[in-house]
Amino acid sequence: MPSDSSVATVASAIRAEAGRLRAGDRLPSTREFVRRLGVSPVTVSRALAVVVSEGVVITRPGEGSFVAPRRAASSGQPADFSWQTLALGERRTSAGGVLVSLNEPPPEEIPLASGYLNPSLLPVRALAAAMARAARRPDAWQRPPVTGIAGLRAWFARSTGGPVDAGDVIVTAGAQGALTAAFRALAPAGEALLVESPTYPGALAVAASAGIRIVPVPVDGDGIRPDAVARAFAATGARAVYCQPTFQNPTGAVLSAARRPQLLAAAAAAGAFIIEDDYGRYLGHERPAPPPLITDDADGRVVHLASLTKPASPSLRIGALIARGPVAERLRDIRVTDDFFVSRPLQETALELVSSPAWPRHLASLARSLATRRAALAAALAERLPQFTIPLLTRGGVSLWVRLPGHIDGDQLASVAARHGTVISPGRSFYPAEPPGSFIRLSFAAAARPEDLHEGVRRLALALAVPAA
Repeated sequence: MPSDSSVATVASAIRAEAGRLRAGDRLPSTREFVRRLGVSPVTVSRALAVVVSEGVVITRPGEGSFVAPRRAASSGQPADFSWQTLALGERRTSAGGVLVSLNEPPPEEIPLASGYLNPSLLPVRALAAAMARAARRPDAWQRPPVTGIAGLRAWFARSTGGPVDAGDVIVTAGAQGALTAAFRALAPAGEALLVESPTYPGALAVAASAGIRIVPVPVDGDGIRPDAVARAFAATGARAVYCQPTFQNPTGAVLSAARRPQLLAAAAAAGAFIIEDDYGRYLGHERPAPPPLITDDADGRVVHLASLTKPASPSLRIGALIARGPVAERLRDIRVTDDFFVSRPLQETALELVSSPAWPRHLASLARSLATRRAALAAALAERLPQFTIPLLTRGGVSLWVRLPGHIDGDQLASVAARHGTVISPGRSFYPAEPPGSFIRLSFAAAARPEDLHEGVRRLALALAVPAA
């Protein structure tokens, strides 16, 4: 299979060739590019598709490829967009905290910020096989049910191990789509929503975009504190709390067995919902994750969010909302209004993947790899930056939450580290209010090799020695 880099190289050569010719001139044949560049015909075909999509080249079946007509030159005067300042009004949404982990770093940088797996950890062959099988299904391109195809809904229901069935499941476009729907359903604009502090920045961005008022609740090594949740419910009148009971992002905490009934009781006393973000279900290291909180829920108090994106692929945007009672109808209506339904071929691919013998093998291999990487990152920090502390050595997830000495600012360190070729996540973006200290989050899943984690920490140590600009 041609690599993206080889396709990009050939595309550059085709652009250069087109630039030397006039509009309408015929380009050399595929065979000629194969001979000149020493690549396969498939690579040339993919590169041609790229430049055709850019409008540089046009193809004519049976005739060949030709230089496309040139675009008219711009006047050179920049457009005046100042009118939009008044039309847009106050800004409510900022994706800054999310983009740190989504932006693709340059090849020479070591990514210690991304929450996604390195491509070497993805089940690429299993995904390709699953997609091929899904494409052969006779109904693969038919419109799916708005709540998702039956087999995938049933699989999500079984995977919780709780008192739910396929009818309680709504398939979503990843966990972020599920999160957006849940927040809008349970916390109308202007109302309060309790969230863990620190918490996932994407949740804070969704709340800000929806005009929801965030109320932070502290997290410690045993997860969110039920006593603080109860006080926050009483003080604010909130009707929902958002939490990640399993491998909490960013701290890695797991809600303790003793706190599970306490959290459910606090929500029941307030007549409130619990939005359980179970993103880390398949990211356990030495042993499987504990059962989700919804397995202890007898009266539809928990709205459960699940996702296949983290363990399978960033591009497998498949998640689920699991809810019982009237709230399920409200969630369904929001999802249908937003985007009708999730692509059927993608759903069929996901179902083929999780139903295959390759899926449990992948999860077992992933657990071993993540444990090795976590140990490598922790060892590198202990060796080169012993003044940094790890409050909790997580048993799952993809990152470590690191406390910095009081005189070190996480934002400044991130800025200097980037100049040294290491990308990290400053802790401030994980807090809905002022942080109680200085933290950074370091991912051990996105780097190409465990050895790169040692190199990333070495660069971080160098950055620490340089005063911030």
